[in-house]
Amino acid sequence: MSDAIKQNVQWFPGHMAKTRRIIKESLKKVDGAVVILDARIPESSRNPEIDSIIDGKPAIYILNKSDLADPEITKKWLEFYRSSGVTAIAVDCTDSKWAASFRKLVSQVLEKKIKNNEEKGMAGKKIRLMILGIPNTGKSTFINRLSGNSKAKAEDRAGVTKQSSWYVCGGNIEVLDTPGVLWPKFDDEKVGDKLAFTGGIKDNVFDVETLAVRFLEIIKKYYPERLAERYKFKDKDEFERLEPFEILEEIGRKRGFLMRGGLVDTEKAANVLFDEYRAGKLGKITLESPEDFI
Repeated sequence: MSDAIKQNVQWFPGHMAKTRRIIKESLKKVDGAVVILDARIPESSRNPEIDSIIDGKPAIYILNKSDLADPEITKKWLEFYRSSGVTAIAVDCTDSKWAASFRKLVSQVLEKKIKNNEEKGMAGKKIRLMILGIPNTGKSTFINRLSGNSKAKAEDRAGVTKQSSWYVCGGNIEVLDTPGVLWPKFDDEKVGDKLAFTGGIKDNVFDVETLAVRFLEIIKKYYPERLAERYKFKDKDEFERLEPFEILEEIGRKRGFLMRGGLVDTEKAANVLFDEYRAGKLGKITLESPEDFI
């Protein structure tokens, strides 16, 4: 992680501590939890405190933004979580084809609660779920697709949801949206990098050029063909010899980001690189696999 990230990011600011308290207080109002992860970085986007936060409530893991992730690695993640006893499903929130499968999964995970309601003469009572996740994992978009409206605030940047809100999602399901919450300290600095790559940390709190170099190190190693294709590196041998910062300079040069004296505006190139990665223009890319955590 760059020094800029270490020095400037408030990993656990006051509003996140407050959010954590609100979540704890709201748990008694819900029957289960839905944990939204980023399919490109499933484990890095999973709050390690999530088990203690939900305190034994039934939970479903959503690998969101699966349309932007490597499908083969997403399959591995689903198998990994299921083998660990975690109910998980991959979701592409650009459509709502997954909604029926999700509702069926809720019925399975909350089967005991539903039967208990029936035995008490409350058949059809709404199942209440809390939506949890770190910033920018797509909680609001998930809710909007599930409920069929666009009332939840949804933008491709961190920290949009500021307060908890209830939404009726059909099929006897109500969900409580909560603001994204990070955790006090990252044991692995690479986790912070990955969150920054995908937009889970606001863009104005890190050195974008340093971060771009770290990002290019990973992409050049695992998805070199995506870089070469997107930024039109025709000479394969030359591309392979380039260091990450040289690749960033070439990206800027190819896009015409030149300053006085012919210098490349690498800051602008870095911003474009991340914009295009987050929009899926580099292709379906996943930055970690289950093998990294075994």
